[in-house]
Amino acid sequence: MEEYKLNAELYKNSIRENGCYCMRSMQKAPGYKQKLDWTEEGYNSGLVYVQLKIDKKPVGFIEYAPGEAAWRVVHADGYMVIHCLWVGVTGMGYGTQLIQQCIQDAKQLGKKGVVVLSNADTSWAPESSIFKKNGFEYVGKAPYSFELYVYKFRDDPNPYFPDNWNERLERFNQGLTILRTDQCPYLEVATQNIIQAAKSVNIEPEIIHIRDRSEMMELSPTPYGVFNVIFQGQLISFHRLTPHSFAKKLIAIIKD
Repeated sequence: MEEYKLNAELYKNSIRENGCYCMRSMQKAPGYKQKLDWTEEGYNSGLVYVQLKIDKKPVGFIEYAPGEAAWRVVHADGYMVIHCLWVGVTGMGYGTQLIQQCIQDAKQLGKKGVVVLSNADTSWAPESSIFKKNGFEYVGKAPYSFELYVYKFRDDPNPYFPDNWNERLERFNQGLTILRTDQCPYLEVATQNIIQAAKSVNIEPEIIHIRDRSEMMELSPTPYGVFNVIFQGQLISFHRLTPHSFAKKLIAIIKD
């Protein structure tokens, strides 16, 4: 009997035609539509979105952009920066295949290498082990368990994080502030959850919808960049919370 072979295909910069991997069961949701528009606009600045399908079924994706246009708070000019990496099933080599696609693209474009932010405490940033297996090396850290890894093609200066995180938080020492973008389809839900929770304790949040990388680089109090929630100068979260969880955090700070 002939052995059946899986048909693996990479779909590059065709998010409108092939869909977004995340939230693909909710394609009419506002956040999903925002993600499609945001991604297609990013193509003009070198953004790359690659989805891996096996026998036409989505199994993972990777998103990356040149350091000068990347939506992560890291100084990485000349490098390619990975925004996201996600696979539905581990242990099959899908993640490595996607990482190697990024490395190949970076080499063809004459980049210095590839950079990724990692965080072991949340699934909203890639975990470091798969990058270490693919030759990435640790080069820096930032508050809230963020780490910086790089795969270098030659002996160039390392990418690096800013060092003024406390100053960034101090800008938002009054009230509740949501800094958000449209980079992730779940950020609309995340924002609405915060608004709902804040309303339950009679707080009106200020929402700053960041649409420019330079603004993100200036304002974001975490390396994640695309979503941050600050209350009275304290970072509450850089990822989605349920309304109940966020309300509890607000109440705890108010009581203090």
